[in-house]
Amino acid sequence: MAGSNQRARRGGPKRNRTPSAWPMFLIAHDELVARIEEQLRNKGLPEINWYTVLWVLERAPDERLRMHELSEAAVITRSNLTRLVDRMEKAGLVSRERVSGDRRGAYACLTSAGRDMKTEIWNVYGPAIQEHFTRHLSPQESATLHDIMLRLIDKVRGSRS
Repeated sequence: MAGSNQRARRGGPKRNRTPSAWPMFLIAHDELVARIEEQLRNKGLPEINWYTVLWVLERAPDERLRMHELSEAAVITRSNLTRLVDRMEKAGLVSRERVSGDRRGAYACLTSAGRDMKTEIWNVYGPAIQEHFTRHLSPQESATLHDIMLRLIDKVRGSRS
């Protein structure tokens, strides 16, 4: 009898609970990123975060953003982004420009080598997305997942305000 009371206090037997999508989301994300990054490494290309930064900068006005704007748009913490941009600058993929009138402000700017590298990464990344993700979803599942993720993004970003 004591055992059944303990289960009732903890939410009942596990088999009666609705499974949580959260752990599966985390596992799927980590596995997919690991597989794709392995393919990038095998081709001698940098990690996905490099692509993300190059992609965001390519879409920015004048292909440049202030570091805090890039951090937000790429969803990379400021400290991690600073180190990443340092490495990308050494590789010639981005440059930094000072913001006039702001001693500490800087823009990250896309270089022509950065545009070329973005294309080179995409030539592996795009097919890898298809192989490991897209081909396993029906068009309806893809649309549903898109809508769910968009709703979650909107809720999280809206709660920051």
